[in-house]
Amino acid sequence: MTSADAPLTVPAVPQDLDILSRVIAAAFRDLPPSQWLISDPADRARAFPGFFRILLDWAMADGTVTTTPARDAAALWIPAGTRPPTPPGDYPGRVAAVAGDRASRFVAFDQTMEEHHPAGAAHEWLAILGVRPDRQGQGAGSALLRSRHRDLDRAGLGAYLEAASPRARDLYLRHGYVLRPGAPLHLPDDGPPMWSMWRDPQQPAGRS
Repeated sequence: MTSADAPLTVPAVPQDLDILSRVIAAAFRDLPPSQWLISDPADRARAFPGFFRILLDWAMADGTVTTTPARDAAALWIPAGTRPPTPPGDYPGRVAAVAGDRASRFVAFDQTMEEHHPAGAAHEWLAILGVRPDRQGQGAGSALLRSRHRDLDRAGLGAYLEAASPRARDLYLRHGYVLRPGAPLHLPDDGPPMWSMWRDPQQPAGRS
């Protein structure tokens, strides 16, 4: 296989999860919703790898985790029926153990996201798309999106996400997502905005 033939994305395997948890933690470290969850930077740096490992375990068990050959980006997709997806039974306890005295913020965050999650149509939820900071803007996130979108289009499934920054929102707009009614939503206690977005399945090229 030549470098031109090398895959841009690959399925994650369990051995990848520790490094991917650190990659995602770095990608999300300074975003406004992250600062709302844990205001102290040092506490956030300690807690985030463990928190994102919880989401990685969930997506590996119930959905799809894709990464790059260099393991410098990851996308976590979780199937949703006509209702928001239900986290595993150990989720609340694991989050509480990671978040400590900030656990109530994580509960409020999850409740806000669930309130705005679309119902009535089966879809996949893009729970996380994270790219290592020094690799951002070089196409890894777009490659991960295109790879999963092809599968969703073939299956006739929509996709839903919550963008955590204007930069992320604009990336998703370029990939066929649209803002949902009422976007942006705001986290409680005068928290920062997040943009709920939806992508309809698209007919694969070459089909009429």
